[in-house]
Amino acid sequence: MGFIELFLLAVGLSMDAFAVSVCKGLAMPRITVKKVSIVALWFGGFQALMPLIGYILGVQFQDKITAVDHWIAFILLGIIGVNMVRESLSGECENTSDSLDIKTMFVLAVATSIDALAVGITFAFLRVNIIPAVSFIGVTTFILSAAGVKIGNVFGTKYKSKAELAGGIILILLGVKILLEHLGVL
Repeated sequence: MGFIELFLLAVGLSMDAFAVSVCKGLAMPRITVKKVSIVALWFGGFQALMPLIGYILGVQFQDKITAVDHWIAFILLGIIGVNMVRESLSGECENTSDSLDIKTMFVLAVATSIDALAVGITFAFLRVNIIPAVSFIGVTTFILSAAGVKIGNVFGTKYKSKAELAGGIILILLGVKILLEHLGVL
């Protein structure tokens, strides 16, 4: 996986966290560096941790399903992407509370990064250099989540659904690209 594909994947995966960050920013009467950092660290940290866990799980099964790994990557990325597109069209904020307590942020971080777990499984089949990849995904999510809190606080939910829609489309297209490359079409 090249840098461009990893960048697009990182941005696509970050869009759920970005959307929830926009909602968090919308709910906050006043944002501070501390509040922005808390949101960004939770989301960026989990977005890096989950693909690492997925990778470790995927490596365990790599030898057994090598013949169909491209189909698995295609299906997982397609399902995640379609789900993100569907959520973007619903137009609702997942959580409009400004609470940053551990329980709330843990649940949100897991919910926004569960798709990254599935992507981590595909990384095992694609033989990705995992530490730089998950670090890049985590940093990208951190930056976009911090920006999302600020954007939500200033502009409201104007960009939330567009970001989720773009993220979903990116993931679907990456899945199609992986499948087509394996089938020899690209």
